Amino acid sequence: MSDKMLKFVKIGQQTPPKRKVDKRKDDFKEIYDEFITQKAQEQSSRCSQCGVPFCQVHCPLSNNIPDWLKLTAEGRIKEAYELSQSTNNMPEVCGRICPQDRLCEGNCVIEQSGHGTVTIGSVEKYITDTAWEQGWVKPISIKNEKSQSVGIIGAGPAGLAAAEELRKNGYKITVYDRYDRAGGLLIYGIPNFKLEKHVVERRTQLLKEGGIEFVLNFEVGKDETLEQLRRKHDAILIATGVYKPREVELPGNDLENIFPAMEFLTASNKKGLGDKVDLFDKGTLNAEGKNVVVIGGGDTAMDCVRTSVRQKAKSVKCLYRRDKENMPGSAREVLNAEEEGVEFVWLSSPKEFKGKNKIEHLLVDQIKLGEPDESGRRRPEIKEGSEFEIKADMVIKALGFDPENLPLLFDAQELQVTKWGTLKTDFDTMETNLKGVFAAGDIVRGASLVVWAIKDGRDAASSIKKYLENIYLKKSKVA
Repeated sequence: MSDKMLKFVKIGQQTPPKRKVDKRKDDFKEIYDEFITQKAQEQSSRCSQCGVPFCQVHCPLSNNIPDWLKLTAEGRIKEAYELSQSTNNMPEVCGRICPQDRLCEGNCVIEQSGHGTVTIGSVEKYITDTAWEQGWVKPISIKNEKSQSVGIIGAGPAGLAAAEELRKNGYKITVYDRYDRAGGLLIYGIPNFKLEKHVVERRTQLLKEGGIEFVLNFEVGKDETLEQLRRKHDAILIATGVYKPREVELPGNDLENIFPAMEFLTASNKKGLGDKVDLFDKGTLNAEGKNVVVIGGGDTAMDCVRTSVRQKAKSVKCLYRRDKENMPGSAREVLNAEEEGVEFVWLSSPKEFKGKNKIEHLLVDQIKLGEPDESGRRRPEIKEGSEFEIKADMVIKALGFDPENLPLLFDAQELQVTKWGTLKTDFDTMETNLKGVFAAGDIVRGASLVVWAIKDGRDAASSIKKYLENIYLKKSKVA
């Protein structure tokens, strides 16, 4: 393999670049696969130098990372996969999109000692992709089908994780989702270059083969109310996520070509899935040839800037009101964006959107960091008289997400919410104030990581199982 090829073939990269001479593809694939296997084993073997599993402690799912790294180093890939998936319903997803630099890898003892982290995410991706290729990933097989059923509202990671865990225990599961595909943000929010859509689709297909029913294009409150679903099922799990975009109310907010992040990302993802997307085809939601400005500093903002680059934007700028050290998003994602040509305008905040009918410029204030606020982060303060202009043909607002008004949407005014609009649940059982109605994921904790949603889904499944078992026992005693 040439030095040039070795430069690109790094553990964790999706594919090597195509060669100009495309002969002997099978030979190249064999060499490539062998190289990736070797790198995975080399990285895994480094874990034996540690002995302190801080990586596992800082994984929301408490994945047994040291042990499946040890198995990988020994070439026992099937056993490594089995151990990995025993605590994680979507290891192939987490290996691709988890912010490992903030979780397992960021707390790797070898990294903290200055010798570079073990590339845990890449190894997780490798062993799971190998498992799929080798046919080790099997659909759920039920020996004793139970009569009780659970309705799950939301086909995102929390809902899917709960559905799988409950189905393993023999319950009849129906997943309802308002979109035309299962997966939630995994399908429509995360770009294909970070998470290939077939990875999500094959997982949901596996759940279907395991007996889980999916009812898509279904809106609770419109097609059926929450109360109607409660009468249909023995328990309900609400795992809708949070989709309402946070707004920045500024002069000129009504100008054309200013979009919330999810509208932009959904159009791009639907186009990638082969759907007809009129606003993309007409150029409205397409960044090609445009000066794009993204407002925000989280992972969604990074998805927007990197998607804009791939759509061949003329320029891409990211405005963030704090500095690089205080970015809420993954440091790895910021580095990737910088390498791809994105310009970060640190310590800046939009003041006004300017243009005739559509956006032409942003008036921006320079920011300084003051004293820490109640969260401990230094408060951004505007520098007086520091405003400047930035040219823009398209503005994408990536300021985070808030919960939708579920009591109103679900026609369930009795459903209690917190002051933030998230669903109020019992801390121990994850049950809402409505008997037999549970909630998990972002709709409870607020916008968060996929790995936390999976954990919440698994925990909710455990609580629902206990709830259904108690109902069954009471009925048995009466009978």
